[in-house]
Amino acid sequence: MLDLRTALVTGPVVLDGGLGTTLEAAGHDVTGELWSARVLAETPAAVRSAHARYAAAGAEVLTTGSYQIGFDNLAAAGFDAAQTRRLLHLSVRVAREGAAEAGRDAWVAASVGPYGATRADGSEYTGDDGLSVAELERWHRRRLEAIVDAEPDVLAIETIASPAEAEAVMRAIDGIGIPSWIALSAASRAFDAASLRETLAASARIAGVIAVGVNCCPPEAVASALADPVAVPFVVYPNSGETWDAAARTWSGEPGLPLIGLDGWLAAGARLIGGCCRTTPDDTAALAARLHARR
Repeated sequence: MLDLRTALVTGPVVLDGGLGTTLEAAGHDVTGELWSARVLAETPAAVRSAHARYAAAGAEVLTTGSYQIGFDNLAAAGFDAAQTRRLLHLSVRVAREGAAEAGRDAWVAASVGPYGATRADGSEYTGDDGLSVAELERWHRRRLEAIVDAEPDVLAIETIASPAEAEAVMRAIDGIGIPSWIALSAASRAFDAASLRETLAASARIAGVIAVGVNCCPPEAVASALADPVAVPFVVYPNSGETWDAAARTWSGEPGLPLIGLDGWLAAGARLIGGCCRTTPDDTAALAARLHARR
């Protein structure tokens, strides 16, 4: 396979969709504070199978189940540091195995969620984490160094909830040695339209960053985020259109990934495109068919 940066020059690449959503549909409980990370720890074969479903549906990038894995929240759940590192490594391995199970080639993107994701309190939608840029940098760097050892193809630094956390991850990936994309939480109230686009532009200038964009947001929030061109391709993977209630820990609204804006996203420079929360392998298949028809 080409490296992912080179592939983006040739045309759009299909990302997968909601791993937790697919695990939940298969009967696994993802309502706890560790979400899909708990399934990864207890039933890794289920996570491998979910990755295989996405690969079979046409996903060319498989995102690992490491989004919620941090050393502090795993310690609170009874995992020591060595066990947390093993779980991060396992997340990469089962994604590769999922692609092999489906008989498909796929890049493996190690999911690096925001600090708020490990708190399981919805703060990835608010940016209210109470930490300084330096504190966030130290927190991210520890996990990044652990997951880099597992040799994923790319780091999916995603749902970053504030300009301060974006600055922290930009510092943390300096010299990390693996290409990255940085996706901001366009649903976070810590960003307005101007600061979102300014942060995307700054992120795109960082060495090793191959794409920047938005994820975990309503599909209708994507277009404004792509209004200003940046130095690298855009990555886009919105939610299905449903809304998360952090207090009740439930989703509301109508499921399904609306792709009415796809042509506009592509025209604006989006090259990594997929789905986030509440999207399914069926949504990935529909997206892959649309993109392959354009090719």
